[in-house]
Parts: sequence; structure tokens; C-alpha cells
Amino acid sequence: MKRNATAVWNGSLKEGDGKISTQSTTLQDTQYSFKSRFEEGVGTNPEELIAAAHAGCFTMQLSAYLTEEGFEVGSIETKCDIDLVDFTVISSHLTVNASVKGISDEAFQQQVTKAEKNCPISKLLNAEISTTATLK
Repeated sequence: MKRNATAVWNGSLKEGDGKISTQSTTLQDTQYSFKSRFEEGVGTNPEELIAAAHAGCFTMQLSAYLTEEGFEVGSIETKCDIDLVDFTVISSHLTVNASVKGISDEAFQQQVTKAEKNCPISKLLNAEISTTATLK
């Protein structure tokens, strides 16, 4: 399975603007800019999209692990905070609130730790990055 997204940027960093689109078209020419990334402008930004991806991936992974262990998942809500400091993403913090029937806190925490380490986006954040570039 492969998924993709496309970003197009026009102009300089501060005055330019861009659009992001996803293969699913959930995002279609979605605006992003210097202001939406580093100030309070309208649009999305890469860190927000990473936060959404990490929260969504982790939540699904946790649900899978809990279900595999025989627990009935009512709901899981995960907020992800991405910290960008000096133009470097330094951390991703997940805050989880869940309703799971019949599980002890200790067992729940074990499954949370397992999901944190094993969801594909957690693994990506520690992965090798590669690039193919063509100058037109």
C-alpha cells in the first residue's frame, strides 16, 4: 500500500504561499503559508498535519492492541502536540483519554506504551529519510 500527498509552493518563504493535496482528496489545494506555520495565519502547516497523522495512527494501533487482548473499546481520544523549536521538530506528545471495559490502569498503560512504540507514524518519526530530486 502506498499513499501520497503533494505540496506546491510559490514565491519566497515569507511572502509566498502553498497548497497541499492528498491522494484521497480530503485535502485538496489546502492553503498553507509562513503565517499559518509560524504565526496565526489561515491554513494548515506541516507540524499540524504530523500531529493529526500521529494521533490518528496511534489511536488505531491502541484500539487494535486492546481488541487483540479481548477488551471492549468504547472510545479513544488522542491529542498530539508537536513541538517546533528553532525550526526543528523536537517532540511529539500524545495525550490519551479512553473508555475501555474491564481493563486495569496497569494493563491499559502497557498497551499505550506498546502502541506508542509500534504505530507506523511513531516508527516513521525515527526512520531514515530519503529524497529524489529533479531540477527542471
